Amino acid sequence: MKSTYIARAGVIAATYAACTLVTMLFLGNLAWGPIQFRVSEALCALALITPAAIPGLTLGCAIANIANIVLSGTGALGLLDVVFGSLATFLGALFTWKMRKHPLVALAGPVLANALIVPAYLPILLAGVGFYTIPFTSISLDGSWPLMYLFGLVTTGAGEAVIMYVLGHPLYRSLVKSSFIERELAGVGTSR
Repeated sequence: MKSTYIARAGVIAATYAACTLVTMLFLGNLAWGPIQFRVSEALCALALITPAAIPGLTLGCAIANIANIVLSGTGALGLLDVVFGSLATFLGALFTWKMRKHPLVALAGPVLANALIVPAYLPILLAGVGFYTIPFTSISLDGSWPLMYLFGLVTTGAGEAVIMYVLGHPLYRSLVKSSFIERELAGVGTSR
């Protein structure tokens, strides 16, 4: 059972990290910036199915955020994202697992965790790399942490909600419909 759990967590971590890096390639700052659509967050729905998703998603987020330090050049400030972004993912996945009997409520865990935590450090990180302009506008929130936090709270929360309910919930439903997942949920066919 323990090796199966570790293997699941590892596969989830690798999938999350890879999906996040691919999102960065195609959506650029939308995977990390003040408006976030991190498509890999849809994988948080896996915490409705297996507790191995909790460490898997957390590790995958940490790996992706470490890779972002190298790719974006944020340096030591990027460690804020590694620590607190991974904490947000951990708390969201934990909430999702604990509330799994109520999937629509459970999927609010990652939304709330990311909406509350990420905007608290993101202004510091973005100021360190020299910008905090609202994407697609010339409006600068630089120098006003409360406004930056409020803006991040709304945009990160909205982006996360879109990902969780438009991508994550259908992912969960399709996995539950597969016979493999039904056996896993019932405890049949698992190695013990």
